[in-house]
Amino acid sequence: MSTRTMAEAPVGNVADANGLDPAAIGFMCGLEVHQQLATGKLHSRQPSTLFEQSIDEIPASWATAHRRLRAARGEGGRIDIAARFEQRRNRSFVYVQSPNAGLIEMDDAPPLSHDEDAVDVVLTMAAMMDAKPVGMLQAMRKTVVDGSNTSGFQRTTLVATDGVVKTPTGPVGVDVICLEEDSARKLDTYNTEDGEQVVYTLDRLGIPLVEVATAPDVTTPEHAKETALALGTLLRDTRRVRRGLGSIRQDLNVSIGAGDRVEIKGCQDLDWIPRIIRLEMARQLHFHRLANTLREQMSLPPLPNHRDEDDPTTEATVCATVEAAMPLTMFDVTTNFGVCDSKMIRSSIDSGAIVLGLSLPGLAGHLGTKQLDTEGSQLPRLGRELSSAAKLAGVKGIFHSDELPAYGITETETAACADILGDCFVLCVAPEWQAELALEAVLARARLSYHRIPQEVRNVVVRKGAPEDGTTTAMRPLPGGARMYPETDIPVVAIDPSHWNTISANLPLTTGERIQRLSSLEISENQIGAIVRAELDDILMDGINGSLQLPPVAWASALLDFGTEKVNALAVAIHLRETGIMTREGVEPMVAEAATDDVSTLLEWMPTQAAARGYEPADTDAVSAAVAEVLAERSDFVTERGMAALGPLMGVVMGKLGGSADGKAVSAALKEQIQRML
Repeated sequence: MSTRTMAEAPVGNVADANGLDPAAIGFMCGLEVHQQLATGKLHSRQPSTLFEQSIDEIPASWATAHRRLRAARGEGGRIDIAARFEQRRNRSFVYVQSPNAGLIEMDDAPPLSHDEDAVDVVLTMAAMMDAKPVGMLQAMRKTVVDGSNTSGFQRTTLVATDGVVKTPTGPVGVDVICLEEDSARKLDTYNTEDGEQVVYTLDRLGIPLVEVATAPDVTTPEHAKETALALGTLLRDTRRVRRGLGSIRQDLNVSIGAGDRVEIKGCQDLDWIPRIIRLEMARQLHFHRLANTLREQMSLPPLPNHRDEDDPTTEATVCATVEAAMPLTMFDVTTNFGVCDSKMIRSSIDSGAIVLGLSLPGLAGHLGTKQLDTEGSQLPRLGRELSSAAKLAGVKGIFHSDELPAYGITETETAACADILGDCFVLCVAPEWQAELALEAVLARARLSYHRIPQEVRNVVVRKGAPEDGTTTAMRPLPGGARMYPETDIPVVAIDPSHWNTISANLPLTTGERIQRLSSLEISENQIGAIVRAELDDILMDGINGSLQLPPVAWASALLDFGTEKVNALAVAIHLRETGIMTREGVEPMVAEAATDDVSTLLEWMPTQAAARGYEPADTDAVSAAVAEVLAERSDFVTERGMAALGPLMGVVMGKLGGSADGKAVSAALKEQIQRML
């Protein structure tokens, strides 16, 4: 007999998400980090170039293709729930063929084997996480029917398992490390008479991604941020990943005991992660309490306080009771809005849309209106979840009875709808087929309010490139194993033990080790931090230890100022400047004019050209004479300002020398002669 005690009711104030105790409410969390690799595409040998054009900037010469996709049965003979849902959205897709998209990206030719560089990068990452590589790389097809892959699936390959990442709070297990293709990039979405049409460009399709999925070892929302930062740093330490906006993303798998697993996408800003998680904890807590309120209203058994205590028979009975009490009852109420004050509703009706109403008996007063929590985020409410469900059909939103009259809908129109639909209803303004699909989704979500929250994928609400308030909206059902099946077009690749041993024995330096390496040089902590963040430390060390023997401080400053576009020319210019062959003013123009990166050639060409252009330093005697002449002319100024005169007089001396003197030499001569005058 089981001795497990029943879980206690979760405590906490939904309006104070930051005050919720993760441990007390059964918080569980894991991360999925996706990072683009700086290699060629995974299965086509095309370059991983991003063209960044918007829909209005696409050249007319780029070819396009129009397609519809449908869900296929997985290896087990079932159609995945997420794929089935996407297929019902009645969407078509236009694919713009960028210059780095060929027949493979268009799904008109079979894929090639895994890019060897990409495999090595992911194996390196796996070794850095002390993970265990699989013996064979077997590419799998993962059904994706949102149009982001021309083939209707994404290719993904398991590379390693059972790793660990270290964080200040403690170690976090790494369950799987995979190598997969990135998706196509969405450009725009249009509404047509036949449904939504989505436009994608194929420049990003096929860029290799590493996917790192952690175990649910994250203990707090703040620990999740730590883990994301630690993983991102580890991946960047390979120096083989892409940088910039969109090159890395973090997905959060969050649950509380009274809720269930929800995957949250769109967590680009690490600082937002704790807030996003806490709001999800509050949302799950709110809907557990709402489910019990609704059950009590219908004299149904209460929803247990923990998902492990759910009884399938009881839940099936509740489901049948709720479906009978809340049937699919829709009415066309367009005639009630003939003189509506809402411009949106009038213009939609004029363009052929209808106003379709759905009755939701038993939910009056439970849909809620917009209210904010203690931090200014929207409180969870059922009406918002219903709106999210409707939007997945492509509509802009819904109106529900708890918030009416409002939005140009008057008391008269609200009452007229209530006479037909009852005291709780939802209105959708859209073409008939779309309104029906949207309200079917609303009804399904309304019925779920009597149960534990659904496992689903949610997206952070983003406005102007940043999270609006940390809240999320539903995207699609959480996919399952039915969407995975073997890729038969790509041969299995063995991971040779000797290859793995070689990678493991030659791991890149960590960020800490790189900082420690630079700490022995005479450069500031700020410069060290900037050099490492910009991934310039290897180039810095090469210049210091190479044939030119560049001074650390001068070389570090030059790299930070000029970058690495012409790094060999820059190195030669700094060498010539530091050895007194070329003036400081000559560095930038000489580097800009350099037409080769061969150091030997540059060492011959640059001094000659510098001298011809007047960038050859004046000799010491000429500098001293010019300084003495200026000081004699400005003796009163020197007496008045003392050593503070040095700065203003620098430009005067440099002008007298015609720019041919090195600034350091002029500064030293000025300092020496001013000190003698005082």
